[in-house]
Amino acid sequence: MQFDVTILGSNGAVAAHNRYPSSQIVNYNGRHFMVDCGEGSQFRMNTFGVKWSKLDHIFISHLHGDHYYGLIGLLTTFNLHWRETELNIYCPPPLEEIIKLNFKHSKTELRYQIKFRHTRAEGTETIYEDELLSIHTFPLLHRLPTTGFLFKEKQHHRKIIPSKIEEYQIPYELIKKIKRGEDFVLPTGHIISNAELTTAPSPPRSYAYCSDTSFSIETVNYVSGVNLLYHEATFMEEHAVRAAETYHTTSVQAAQVAEQAKAGQLLLGHFSARYDNLEPLAKESQSIFPNSHLAVEGKTFQVV
Repeated sequence: MQFDVTILGSNGAVAAHNRYPSSQIVNYNGRHFMVDCGEGSQFRMNTFGVKWSKLDHIFISHLHGDHYYGLIGLLTTFNLHWRETELNIYCPPPLEEIIKLNFKHSKTELRYQIKFRHTRAEGTETIYEDELLSIHTFPLLHRLPTTGFLFKEKQHHRKIIPSKIEEYQIPYELIKKIKRGEDFVLPTGHIISNAELTTAPSPPRSYAYCSDTSFSIETVNYVSGVNLLYHEATFMEEHAVRAAETYHTTSVQAAQVAEQAKAGQLLLGHFSARYDNLEPLAKESQSIFPNSHLAVEGKTFQVV
């Protein structure tokens, strides 16, 4: 099943060097989830071929403008495109007031319904769940209440071996039960074990998004074992004091989180406008966590 992340924006608060503020699309099995919506996110969707019609869920980590200023434009554009399907926005409670006040004074009447689902920055919470995927919040350490998001794939059923269906003439209506672990009983009463009929499913995958945050050992616990970790790396290590003052992280600290969490891959993002060339940030991180990558806008990263 498809599970990947496309970067729409990877810069910090100041748009610079042709980089846009934070936003990305998580694609799981054809369902699109937007995480943060900085200025220009809707234009980046067009540029990178992200389909508007597949986006029904938007997650906002906190209320600094570079993480949600693109939202009003996106919601208005949905309206101009005659959207009718419901849109879910998971966000800090004040964002609902901000959006409704804007629409009130611009006399905007939406053709579609928005469901605001308020998040909280204390503890963890499951905010979305379907038959294949669950999404959870966890707290981050920033100047405003801020949540990270953890996308967790559910354990798939076992895989039935096609040749066994024909060999034992297994009725179609029993296949689901066998995938769930049941044995198959022949008309003679002989039992065919599930182990003979199926193979084990692939391990479930996970993706964690760590928006603006200071370095915190608690983050390691929340993202332990994730296949793909996005972690802000606003500054290089030489600016660690500035990072601490602004409640941000260095590329070295992001690598330390990934290393201690035993993550599979690390994506670095939320870059300061002071850096035109980002390769030194990548090299700093790779010196501690070799499987570190820059969150290059327009690039899609697989969760494997």
